[in-house]
Amino acid sequence: MLRIAKNLYDYRELMVTLAWKNIALRYKQAYLGIVWAILKPITLMLIFTLVRSFIGIESGNIPYPILTFAALLPWTFFQESASDGVGSVVSNATLIKKIYFPREIFPITAVLTKVVELIINFVILAGLMLWYHLMPSIYILWVPLLIGYTILAALTIAFVGAALNVYYRDMAQALPVVLSLLMYVSPVIYPLRLVKDKLLVNQTAGEWSDTLYTLYTLNPLAGIIDSFQSVVLRNQPPDLAALTPGAIAIAVLLPLSYLYFKRAESYFADVI
Repeated sequence: MLRIAKNLYDYRELMVTLAWKNIALRYKQAYLGIVWAILKPITLMLIFTLVRSFIGIESGNIPYPILTFAALLPWTFFQESASDGVGSVVSNATLIKKIYFPREIFPITAVLTKVVELIINFVILAGLMLWYHLMPSIYILWVPLLIGYTILAALTIAFVGAALNVYYRDMAQALPVVLSLLMYVSPVIYPLRLVKDKLLVNQTAGEWSDTLYTLYTLNPLAGIIDSFQSVVLRNQPPDLAALTPGAIAIAVLLPLSYLYFKRAESYFADVI
């Protein structure tokens, strides 16, 4: 761990340069510039709100539009960070062939670059909170930890995905589709409380209810999204029971993902 931190510190200037390049390339020829970064969550929020008017989803005492936007904020950050991280090594093929430096810089930089768009969406969320007269409490101090947890979840996919994408270029196209499907088994359109009521309270799956709920929360985004909504909108502490299974999964999978990336990087220059 200390060696990884030292490598990142030694190459911090390169990471800053790559991050700036990522931002410049993303918006260089976009007429609306960084506005595109906020169109996705806002559009999805409006679509989900429209769908909710037909099927009816209970949102408690929090207005559904802002509840959904708060869910989309960490979800969009995770989805786009992981997707950019998977394509980061291949997109820097020329640089890889010229000089050596720790290749993990590419997925890490790709993930951290998305923090810029995350900050913009935070500003929009703050505006929505003012509109709906929602004031945060001391529990909002959990937000940096939840964002850090989201970054680790994105890196878990980015490391292994970036390595696989060098050998199987379909990975970069397949991942966004898989992540889009994952959104529907994450509490984005509906709050986690509905899942909890169905499985833990009503035991709708019988003896399998508790097991199914644990499997559901193995998805790190389940705990992240629910906890983010709680600390920002509900003025409540995060549900540690919902966070723990996903955190355990990341604690196991992130080192394995990184080790696979480091083992594969020796052949990047030859294959890419």
